[in-house]
Amino acid sequence: MADAAIKQSVFSWEGTDKKGKRIKGESRANNPALVKAELRRQGINPLKVRKKSAMLASAKKKKILPKDIAVFTRQLATMMSAGVPLVQSFDIIGRGHENPAMQELVMTIKADVESGNNLAQSLAKHPLYFDELVCNLVNAGEQAGILENLLDKIATYKEKTEALKSKIKKAMFYPTAVIVVAFIVTAILLIFVVPQFQSLFEGFGADLPAFTRMVVNLSEWMQANWWVMIIGIGAGIYGFKEAKRRSPKFAHALDRLVLKLPIIGDILTKAIIARYARTLSTMFAAGVPLVEAMESVAGAAGNQVYADGIMQMRDDVATGQQLQLAMSQTGLFPNMVNQMVAIGEESGSLDAMLGKVADFYEQEVDDAVDGLSSLLEPLIMAVLGVLVGGLVVAMYLPIFKMGSAI
Repeated sequence: MADAAIKQSVFSWEGTDKKGKRIKGESRANNPALVKAELRRQGINPLKVRKKSAMLASAKKKKILPKDIAVFTRQLATMMSAGVPLVQSFDIIGRGHENPAMQELVMTIKADVESGNNLAQSLAKHPLYFDELVCNLVNAGEQAGILENLLDKIATYKEKTEALKSKIKKAMFYPTAVIVVAFIVTAILLIFVVPQFQSLFEGFGADLPAFTRMVVNLSEWMQANWWVMIIGIGAGIYGFKEAKRRSPKFAHALDRLVLKLPIIGDILTKAIIARYARTLSTMFAAGVPLVEAMESVAGAAGNQVYADGIMQMRDDVATGQQLQLAMSQTGLFPNMVNQMVAIGEESGSLDAMLGKVADFYEQEVDDAVDGLSSLLEPLIMAVLGVLVGGLVVAMYLPIFKMGSAI
């Protein structure tokens, strides 16, 4: 049944409604006969049903983003809370989505549920979009008969997580973009502008200043080896990604180094703590056992150092230790977080306390990102001024020297 849903085609149709008004639209089905049957069921008299070409149907297909999954989860939670049956909710969401790739995913899950699988099993068949944490929460909701409540918690978790990722990207994008632009501008000056001055300097008949000579030599190297530099940068980026993916030791060392970076490391640490608290709060509130939840929490940490620490905490908790004690032994969490967890364990409101920790650190990340943007603006302007200004000064030094000699 799922294979049939995957092979569904897009058909454009024209017809008339009960009042005789001409209307048109698009539908997904296995063949034109099913499209006509569905239209007649809706009170529409089909006149033309034409299959769209595969190239045209896939032209608008976009990559499914985590934001799309968050919106899908919120829509599903809202419809189930309103009493809409699960299969009908899938049908409404799938047909209403603008991205054909997302439509295909939703209709595939719908077909899988209709074939007799539960929702958790159907989602688990798409691990690229629904991780173990989501599948575990959905499974807990189905078993406890509170699926709509759990879907609401998942939707809130996804929305908060995506908002946190957006803040981190915001913090990293601006300096990265400026560095890239500065590199491109410098390369253009060295390859195209400096040679023009170099031909002018050759007619001076005098030795160039050391700074100017250094820039000219750099320009000559760039002109002769620019392709080596591009290949080197590409190979370096590819090698870096492969090393991080294939070598756990390299990934661990890199993640530890990133956490020690000034300013950026502090923001990333707060973001990881916020994600840890939000994930554990959501799973604990859903009734998932603490030891079982810790594995999903480790996967959601996004940093190998914290993931290893959380797995160590899981082993400690499994032997009977309190969560607060296991957290403090890792040395990864601030004292305030440990104390909040201790209070939550003693009062039986661990999920609420972890939620408050997540709210606090999400706000801390937001404030830190705003502060970082204000700090980086003058710093980046100074770096650009030194780079571009240095090149300009290097080119005009011989002219100034010749003018003073005259």
